[in-house]
Amino acid sequence: MAVPGPARISAPIGSFYRMSVEVFRHGFRRPFQLREFLQQSWMIVSVSVVPTLLVAIPFCVIVVFQLNQLLTELGAADLAGAGAGLAVVREIGPMVSVLVVAGAGATAICADLGARKIRDEIAAMSVMGLNPVQRLVVPRVLASTVVALSLNGLVTFVGLAGSFLFSVLVQNASAGLFLANLTLLTGIDDLLVSELKAAVFGLLSGLVACHLGLNAKGGPKGVGDAVNQTVVFSFILLFAANSLITAVFLQVGS
Repeated sequence: MAVPGPARISAPIGSFYRMSVEVFRHGFRRPFQLREFLQQSWMIVSVSVVPTLLVAIPFCVIVVFQLNQLLTELGAADLAGAGAGLAVVREIGPMVSVLVVAGAGATAICADLGARKIRDEIAAMSVMGLNPVQRLVVPRVLASTVVALSLNGLVTFVGLAGSFLFSVLVQNASAGLFLANLTLLTGIDDLLVSELKAAVFGLLSGLVACHLGLNAKGGPKGVGDAVNQTVVFSFILLFAANSLITAVFLQVGS
């Protein structure tokens, strides 16, 4: 008998939430797979750092260029630093860092777990009495979260430095005023919210990658499909979470 449409849609969602709850439950249980966590963290860093920097620099420069053009037309060119700080710290930093983590790191995680699944390594691990979630998923989700958190700080620094150089050298903005106004609209609260966004984004992309990897089926083609779905679903969740966190922060801060 054919499975009804709503059931077919709700079943993967329920499976994702069950795995997420299990991840949080096993995340505080011993033994913690430290070696696996370090290996996965290094793997995500190795595939994410260079693309993150290559995306962050032009992205920040383009946004700051357009913003400076608008401020110049309004006669407020001295506020270039404030605009750059607001754009880079609040939005560009967490979005750029985690889009790369989701596009590079999460896909690598999904491909690894998917290959293990079709080779029956996951089933063999369960037969031996090892919990795949505690052994494989928890270190990968935590690694994705920590790396996204770290990359956000790197992107923020590089983005502000690039915006400063571009504004001063190309658009003839005042270096002193740029630095003086850098914290006019942003403060430590904005930086903390930015880090919170990056951590949540990294957590979500790691959960999606692990869930789709563990449920891959149909051989190598199924693994490829799971990798593609990881990118799509991660981006959807990231933008939804970004909108929610931004709205809550603005509501609380107002």
